[in-house]
Amino acid sequence: MSPPDHPLIVLVGPTASGKTSLALSLAQQFNGEIISCDSVAVYREMEIGTAKPTHEERALVPHLMIDIAWPNESCTAGDYSRQAREALSGITERGRLPIIAGGTGLYLRALIDGLFPAPPQKPGQRERLRNIASTRGPAYLHRILTRLDQAAAATIHPNDVPKVVRAIEVSLATGQSLSSNKRTPMTEQWQQGRDSLTGYRILRLGLNPARSLLYERINQRAAAMFSSERPDGGIIEETRRLIARYGEACRPLTSLGYAEAAAVLRKELTPEQAVTQAQQGHRNYAKRQLTWFRREPDMHWLPGCGGDADITDQAHHLVAKHLH
Repeated sequence: MSPPDHPLIVLVGPTASGKTSLALSLAQQFNGEIISCDSVAVYREMEIGTAKPTHEERALVPHLMIDIAWPNESCTAGDYSRQAREALSGITERGRLPIIAGGTGLYLRALIDGLFPAPPQKPGQRERLRNIASTRGPAYLHRILTRLDQAAAATIHPNDVPKVVRAIEVSLATGQSLSSNKRTPMTEQWQQGRDSLTGYRILRLGLNPARSLLYERINQRAAAMFSSERPDGGIIEETRRLIARYGEACRPLTSLGYAEAAAVLRKELTPEQAVTQAQQGHRNYAKRQLTWFRREPDMHWLPGCGGDADITDQAHHLVAKHLH
């Protein structure tokens, strides 16, 4: 007889949709611990631009997979998956309910579905792709990825050149050229030889607030990040400290918010322009997140934000039903 499957809650949604609030509520009600699924929240010292749970919130409920790497260290989807699975086992062994909450679709898929064996790199290809980004811009390289693998492009920000380059490398690993139609997209290769998570019954919850409300929340959050009246000085000052310590080439500083703050420090943007650009970037990212998560199987969509009373009630009902 096979061992019983343990319950697992997965809570996803676009940026600023209230995932933290709902995850905290569920964890407190159902004796849970939260596993963050955010590709930037894994980095220490990056607080403002990541919108991590506050230290007060982390004191209420254990949070795992936050602050596990330094900004100048690599933390790939594979690294995340391995450590998150260990965290998941620990929560289950403690007799508590694991709640995965976040918005990085690629990391979630690595955790739940497993990773495919990485194909070998072709000599010189990575350098050629990086040169394309340098000479023609990251957006041009991202359009190449969109042509090769639209699903992967939907979840990778155009400014995240290392991830874009790697996704293109994987898609081209069949031995074809950029102009060939005979290639296997990375997201199709995910289906080959993966080590899927087993031993869990998964309930997937997705936050899907009205677009106008979501964009209003995104705009407010981005503006608050850049406010110089914050006690911590805002994201521009945080970025200044990070650059001083880790250098401007530090990969996490290409993420939304930090990239615009770095541009202010280089005097390429005014603070006002940076806010506007960050707001647009986060809105675009939210659309890509929803596109990705709509492909997830058996998703229970909740038509509102995580802090809404009716959404909280719906989520509590679904979790209680799942547990019993």
